[in-house]
Amino acid sequence: MTSTSDPIAGWRTAARWLLVVLLAAAGASHLSWGRRGYRIVVPDWSTRVTGLSKDAIVVGSGVVELALAGAVATMPRQRSVGWLVAAFFVAVFPGNLHQWRTGRSAPMLRTDCARFVRLLLQPVLVAWALWATR
Repeated sequence: MTSTSDPIAGWRTAARWLLVVLLAAAGASHLSWGRRGYRIVVPDWSTRVTGLSKDAIVVGSGVVELALAGAVATMPRQRSVGWLVAAFFVAVFPGNLHQWRTGRSAPMLRTDCARFVRLLLQPVLVAWALWATR
């Protein structure tokens, strides 16, 4: 339901649902068809820091993405949910940077240009999460 006092409430609601779809699709891909491809781009240092295997990191990030999608869908106006999604996007940025620097391909990121655009998209995702859950 949109508020008459907020003329952009409809846009915010659409952005929130698009964020839910993005997070759910990313989570599903981490747990299924893209799982192998994502393992390839997990930085070696992350396994040393976390003590987890690359596969566990991929699966864990997929589970987190699905949980965040559920949180945005069921608690749409909880500002803390937006901050959690934004924090997740910040947390995965080092992996995206590593992927761009090493030139490793992953699902939908098979060229240097695509990997670079993905880096530029990360701050947009952070802002989107915060704006859509306001």
